[in-house]
Amino acid sequence: MTSTEIETPRGPAGIRLVDPAGPPVSLLFLGHGAGGGVDAPDLVALTEKATASGVRVVLVTQPYRVAGRRAPAPIAQLDEAWEAVIAKYRVPKLPLIFGGRSSGARVACRTAATLGAAGVIALAFPLHPPGKPEKSRAAELPTAVPTLVLNGDRDPFGMPTPVAGVEVAVRPGATHDLRKGVAETATIAVDWLRTHGWAS
Repeated sequence: MTSTEIETPRGPAGIRLVDPAGPPVSLLFLGHGAGGGVDAPDLVALTEKATASGVRVVLVTQPYRVAGRRAPAPIAQLDEAWEAVIAKYRVPKLPLIFGGRSSGARVACRTAATLGAAGVIALAFPLHPPGKPEKSRAAELPTAVPTLVLNGDRDPFGMPTPVAGVEVAVRPGATHDLRKGVAETATIAVDWLRTHGWAS
């Protein structure tokens, strides 16, 4: 594992690169939640399972978190910093998988089609603000890119409905942090990668 920072148009982003034991079969970029970091239990579990299955993982800390702020930057700034990281770390011929939890899942979903992702893993996708189902973010889910959403059935941010190109795995008893059954959640995600040939 190597950790570094790279410059983006929005300031330095934190990078943690975790390689599998052998040659990587795909490249998985993971972003964090709004006020959290890349050490969230679901991101840690997914990183461990993915690297054990031949996936190179790039954990991305957004510039506002590197700068010590908890309040997230505007959407366009998050996407711009993410795009700079993808441009720096993408590898020709390696399938690009975008992912993340909560706010990071939204960034992955919004940018997947334009940046050429092969697939998306969205952990705890926040369908709407708590108590405001009328403010749906369902339009951010990329129906043109194979997408797996993993949400707890007790998540106050809601549960997306499966649509063309978007599978939804309901995690029983889990809330927005996905701590309950976190190992199984990571296994479901990596099994999904494997069915597409993006994990060994």
